[in-house]
Amino acid sequence: MLLVSVLIDGCDRDPVAPPPAAKPASRAADGIVQLTAAEIGRAGIQVLTVKKEPFVLHREFPATVHANENELAEVTTLIRGRVVDVLVDAGKDVKKGERLALLDSTDLGMAEGIYLKATARQHEAQLAHERAANLHEHRAISLAELQRREAEMKTAQAEAREASHRLTLLGVPAQEIQRLEREQTIRSDMAIRAPFAGRVIMRNITRGEVVETSRNCFTIADLSDVWVIGNVPEKDVRFIHPNQTVHVLVTAYPHSLFPGRMTYISDVLDSATRTMRIRVTVPNPDRALKPEMFAMVRVDAAPQPAVLAVPLSAVQQDGGGKVVFVRQGENRFEPRRVQLGDEQDGQVIVLEGVREGEDVVVKGAFAIKSELDSHKIELTQ
Repeated sequence: MLLVSVLIDGCDRDPVAPPPAAKPASRAADGIVQLTAAEIGRAGIQVLTVKKEPFVLHREFPATVHANENELAEVTTLIRGRVVDVLVDAGKDVKKGERLALLDSTDLGMAEGIYLKATARQHEAQLAHERAANLHEHRAISLAELQRREAEMKTAQAEAREASHRLTLLGVPAQEIQRLEREQTIRSDMAIRAPFAGRVIMRNITRGEVVETSRNCFTIADLSDVWVIGNVPEKDVRFIHPNQTVHVLVTAYPHSLFPGRMTYISDVLDSATRTMRIRVTVPNPDRALKPEMFAMVRVDAAPQPAVLAVPLSAVQQDGGGKVVFVRQGENRFEPRRVQLGDEQDGQVIVLEGVREGEDVVVKGAFAIKSELDSHKIELTQ
């Protein structure tokens, strides 16, 4: 009976509840994230001791190579004519005064004929004036007759000068005018000549065609230096200064930098693109840079001698600000709100929030931030 009573008493009692499980310790207490060595290894977390170092900031702007327009000439003919021969082709280097093409021009023949007639009348009028002066000296003619002969001589001289000037305007060189006076022979052929030494970069005439004075027959450029024309966004205008030394990169020579000088800065911005036009003059002695090449203009700002900089991978977005994680001990990481400055080549300047000598997480910072975010969610539940 005693056994039955014990069993009955045991059945009447309420079952005893097991003790509650212990709550795990927070892994992000006081805002400091704590990870195990295994978690640090899986996340690939790496740290870098920050220290003050020089920081050179540069900007690159798209541009195009152009011929130097101060050393560029569009060569036209000064007189209408038919092309007899073309003596140069595109790509040829020419000297100043070298013949580029030969024209046959009836207009030139007519102008030379007018000049010969004018010089003949000048000579006749001069002889008549000399005879009249001699006769007047012997009182054979009146002073009025001498003055008339003198006026005729001056008129003939003016007509001869006018005819000579017209030949000069038509591009006839002085030595050709002297030959015309000496030989009294009309030539209707005219040479198109190079105005300066350079390279023919365009030819626009063929043998046998008739060209007018409005035709651009050749384009000659001196490519010993070139212009690189670029556009600078409004936010980067502060980096541009007159006469500053810059560098030009082109796709054709990816490992070469061509030094140049800023020779033009626009005073206005393009209203559509919000960019400012710049021009860089670049020496080109080897003719490596060719017009219409795509290029980049690299402008270096004044170096900052001692700043703290971290890789962009170290910076995480947290709400409305930026944070980095600073290691406190072996496995503890403290989030720090930072104020950032300029960035360049994957590095960014830290103005506030980190001190020199501290260890900043530069790889795996996202994993630490995820742990911190999880802790924040737990606190809100």
